[in-house]
Amino acid sequence: MCQAIAVDRDWHVVIACRDPEKADKAVRALIHETSNQHIEPILLNLASLNSIRQFPIEFSKRSLPPLRAVVANAGTQVVRGTTYTEDGFETTFGVNHLGHFLLINLLLQSLVAPARIIVVSSGTHDPDTLDGKVAPPQYQKPEVLAYPKLKNSRLFGVQRYTTSKLCNLLFAYELSYRLEAEGHSTADCRITVNAFDPGGVPGTGLIREYHPALQFVLRSLLPRFRPVLRLLGTTVNDAETSGRAMARLAIDPELESISGKYFQGIKKAQSSKESYDSEKAAELWLSSVELVKLQFYETILQIAHQ
Repeated sequence: MCQAIAVDRDWHVVIACRDPEKADKAVRALIHETSNQHIEPILLNLASLNSIRQFPIEFSKRSLPPLRAVVANAGTQVVRGTTYTEDGFETTFGVNHLGHFLLINLLLQSLVAPARIIVVSSGTHDPDTLDGKVAPPQYQKPEVLAYPKLKNSRLFGVQRYTTSKLCNLLFAYELSYRLEAEGHSTADCRITVNAFDPGGVPGTGLIREYHPALQFVLRSLLPRFRPVLRLLGTTVNDAETSGRAMARLAIDPELESISGKYFQGIKKAQSSKESYDSEKAAELWLSSVELVKLQFYETILQIAHQ
């Protein structure tokens, strides 16, 4: 699970990753490919609230340019059984939503406007699309999503993933709303928040828990049918194509004033009807504050809907 945060001075890039060997390998590969020497890793485990809280401390110790962009890209999918984070949360919800929620809140005071936040969601969040029909998301009280056994939740593995992707959108829209309400989205002091659907990217590690035969189909055969799948309303991309589209949200000058939107690849799109439910978004925000024990001094955005 890797994050990317970017600071200026020719885009100094910080790769946040829980595995130091994989982080070093990724940094070396990126430097070789881009010739940009300003790329470095910082350890981060989104399944640990303690690790998340240590990240901004380590970030502030380094002599880095101003923080201009945060890309919340990490994600996990537990297909079989139920696993838990270090803090006792169901892993998919704990990493994909709560981990990002805490990290971004802690980094808000380090962002220097104009700045951007990109939250990576998925087309699987929308039950009205082909992507979302296989395992439709089922939003529940955040406490139920966090503690499924204690609260008798019956969501299965892939459905927990699609529900977490819905939560990513609810969070992104709510954060955009709160930043604007706090005056951080004005023309001269703008921090924008947008959500991103990379499409199906079977070449990543997200499907590593799938049966080997299904992995082969998804990685080797599915990409051959991209034109047909596109006609059916679903998109399969390679990591490079999705990566370029995601980077565009962080650096394209034409997107500087756009906030609270959903992008599928490079195109602005409508997300699911449920993702625009402001009551659910507010509930998710306030419950997440309690779940991760976010203190008032750690965020500037503890405001209520008017």
